[in-house]
Amino acid sequence: MDRERLDLISDLAIAVLLAFVLGLAWSIGDWSSLSALRLPDTDDVMRLQQVRDWLGGQSWSDLTQYRLGAGVPMHWSRVADLGPALLITTAAPLLGTHRAEVLAVTLWPILLFAGALLLVGRITRHLDPDAGRTAMVIAAIAYPATTIFVPGRIDHHGLQLVLLLGATLAAIGKPTFRNGAITGALAATSLVIGMETMPFFAVLGAAALLAWARAESKGEARILGLGVGTLTGLGIGIAGFASRQWRYPACDGFTQQAATGLAIMAIVPLAIAVLGRHIISVRVRLAIAATLFLGALGVIRLQSPACGSPYGQVPILLRRLWLDHVGEAQSIVTASFGVAFGYFGVMLAGVAASAWLVRRRPGRNAVLLLALQCTAVAIAAVQLRGAYTGAMLGAPALAIMIGAARRRGVLTLVPAWILSTGMLYPIAAEVFLPSPRKPSPSASTCTSPPAIAALDHLSPGMVMAPIDVAPWGIAATPHAFVAGPYHRNTAGNVAMYRFFIGRSSQARAIADQWKVRYVVYCDSDFDGIQPAPDSMAKELASRRIPAWLKPLDSPGNRIFEVVP
Repeated sequence: MDRERLDLISDLAIAVLLAFVLGLAWSIGDWSSLSALRLPDTDDVMRLQQVRDWLGGQSWSDLTQYRLGAGVPMHWSRVADLGPALLITTAAPLLGTHRAEVLAVTLWPILLFAGALLLVGRITRHLDPDAGRTAMVIAAIAYPATTIFVPGRIDHHGLQLVLLLGATLAAIGKPTFRNGAITGALAATSLVIGMETMPFFAVLGAAALLAWARAESKGEARILGLGVGTLTGLGIGIAGFASRQWRYPACDGFTQQAATGLAIMAIVPLAIAVLGRHIISVRVRLAIAATLFLGALGVIRLQSPACGSPYGQVPILLRRLWLDHVGEAQSIVTASFGVAFGYFGVMLAGVAASAWLVRRRPGRNAVLLLALQCTAVAIAAVQLRGAYTGAMLGAPALAIMIGAARRRGVLTLVPAWILSTGMLYPIAAEVFLPSPRKPSPSASTCTSPPAIAALDHLSPGMVMAPIDVAPWGIAATPHAFVAGPYHRNTAGNVAMYRFFIGRSSQARAIADQWKVRYVVYCDSDFDGIQPAPDSMAKELASRRIPAWLKPLDSPGNRIFEVVP
């Protein structure tokens, strides 16, 4: 057996071992929540419900969440449903539905984690054959990237990161048609899942075009494969995964506008490969690439105008009251120092290590990794979620830096490992600058298990509740909810805020309009918001309950029934 195959088997074994050991530890630590399907994030809970709806008979192409608002066309796709659904259907005959769901939400993120670690190791070996295993260890503790692979995280972020790492591995490989096609196909697949990683794929595409412009050997084959792979992947995605909401007028997921934009960009490398086939001059090649690229952007602006602002349809009211306060969507300016330091720490250490690597070993692959990391930093400055990718992509250069430090002795090795250990950054932030203590969740919060259980005992009806209650309530009760943390539910979310923080005299009319049967309220639901003095939130907080609301869970007074 040759050395390369042995290395692959070794890397696979280490990746699986790391992922399952950490996954087991995380599962044991959070087993009380996992076993009750109290998943880490609202999106994970809603993803599970989408899978249940599909397995329960809802059409493959119908992604509407009928128990949210007036029926919300979700901006997701079935691609991320496939893994959990396969595990559930396979295990259900042996374990029963509930245990099968627990197995699926536990195992699926761990499998993705193993795939991500393996890909990081393989990417690192292209830069330094001896640093692959160290890179996998660094990636395994690369906070905040690790948070999207903990058991229960079945949302699409982990899957998208694995696809991007796979595309990066192909992009730093030999400039062949095959590697170009793999990069393009993975870009299309990632778009079918969601828009989040498109900036990184844009960097990979630009790097391929730049390599062609510099007249690198076989650069033409790679960009030809890039275009063919992207268009082929898009064709398969449209044929197999376009939903009934395909023509939704937005560019916030796999919509017609988003797919059109990527298809137009995919034509650029094909046109360049044809027009520049016999051109040798680097300047002329760069001019051709720049002209076609800018022309494609102009066409996209005409054909897919919504792609200029994926969340442009969210009203200013909802941006101010809700979207700007979503944790991973916060910018570095709005996040607390502790959160920002935890998210940016190892990512910036990785950027510094990559810059050091580029200076020490100049080469296309190191420069490409640095460009991807800088893209992650730029995204994270606007939305912290960019740090997931940046932390993971920093592992190769950090591992190579540790290898260099090891040769210099313990005095350099220890600091190198400290800088590379992503999990230390949020701990250090909390130790040296503790964040204000928040009250721990208790039975008084509207999303707590007792509160959801109290709702579950009531006859089905429409519920007016704060925005984060809906995913938990939809997954664990038979009720429908007016508001939920999804930007396409504009009408329901606006109605909820007007109900609670607008004038109480308007609340009954809003409840009647939405056929509300139950109202859920907790005192901490609108912290940081200034409701109107005569608002429903103020009235309920002061225990001045309107005559048309009947308390159902006294003395908690969290759930009320609308009196006809």
